[in-house]
Amino acid sequence: MNAGLVLVVAAVLEREGQVLIAQRRKQDRHPLKWEFPGGKVETGESPREALARELWEELGVEAAIGEQMAAYEHQYAGGAGIRLLFFRVTEWTGEARNLTFEQIVWESPARFDEYDFLEADRDFVSRLRRGEL
Repeated sequence: MNAGLVLVVAAVLEREGQVLIAQRRKQDRHPLKWEFPGGKVETGESPREALARELWEELGVEAAIGEQMAAYEHQYAGGAGIRLLFFRVTEWTGEARNLTFEQIVWESPARFDEYDFLEADRDFVSRLRRGEL
């Protein structure tokens, strides 16, 4: 991994053929863009530990982090480069609640093209929509 990249993790929470997606708040970086719940890996955390922590902070669920589905590197204009790891999550305790987003939605991947996703997520979203993952 490139040492200059920020490691970021994202969860693909799946329930009855739908995936939970979240919209960033107006005041956040990349305002109102859609994404998968998750965030930065902190010093001393494994990616799975970081994702479990983020899901607790953002959605109030205790999740069992499943398989890694994909990894991407992305450079945002004028920002840090990221290495983004996507993990499948099919088991959790508690009902997902919106604790930090503009809104959260359970949506069929077939309808993901109706949402304005973060640039770093777009290839993954396309692959998920096409059933490749």
